[in-house]
Amino acid sequence: MLPTPDTSHVAYERIYEPAEDSFLLLDTLSSASETAFLRERFGKDYAPLVVEVGPGSGVVIAFVHAQAEVLFGSRNVFTAAVDVNGHACKATNETARKAGMENAATHGKFLGAFQGNLVEPLKDQSVDVLIFNPPYVPTPELPKQPGQADLPHVDTRPTFDEDSYMLSLSYAGGKDGMETTDRLIDSLANVLSSKGCAYILLCAQNKPEEVKERIRTLGDAWKVETVGSSGKQAGWERLQIVRIWIE
Repeated sequence: MLPTPDTSHVAYERIYEPAEDSFLLLDTLSSASETAFLRERFGKDYAPLVVEVGPGSGVVIAFVHAQAEVLFGSRNVFTAAVDVNGHACKATNETARKAGMENAATHGKFLGAFQGNLVEPLKDQSVDVLIFNPPYVPTPELPKQPGQADLPHVDTRPTFDEDSYMLSLSYAGGKDGMETTDRLIDSLANVLSSKGCAYILLCAQNKPEEVKERIRTLGDAWKVETVGSSGKQAGWERLQIVRIWIE
């Protein structure tokens, strides 16, 4: 079993704590089927860019960074992250730094975590592997999407209200828990490279079969399948990870 990155430095009162969904992503990305897919898709002569949107503590992207050789068959792998929460960016940078030091023989090249809203900071057709553990809990409404004025400065101590707001952005998904995920899916055609693929986590309330049908309507080249799952509730997989790719 590959080691989980250390997140003991993370302030969980303002940053999403690694949980079942995070660990499902680690297990899925390191599964035999997905490492085979990633190695075949990119090969040793290609340097993929892997970006996690909403890394929170950084446990997932730090894992990919630390285990680049294992996952891709090459250490020539670039990783980065984007989060609206500046504190999450700071925590992710430290998680990745520690994970790289603890896995000196297998880590890739971590470019850093950058503050921004979903894929807005990313160039078109630049991302080879996109990872998204979204705010997937259905809520009556979506929290206000932050502008620059809503983001607490990482060098000042946040208030309780600021902490609560940042945490709500990490779990509250609005109608069907899909409002933020829908925005990201709409951006995939622009942000993914010609080799691009995306791993997105869904829960049963997100109606994953409907999500997959929607992906298929993007065009004949778009493929989607469930590649990871965890637990059952009323006969449905409680959590799923879907892989979306272009052929």
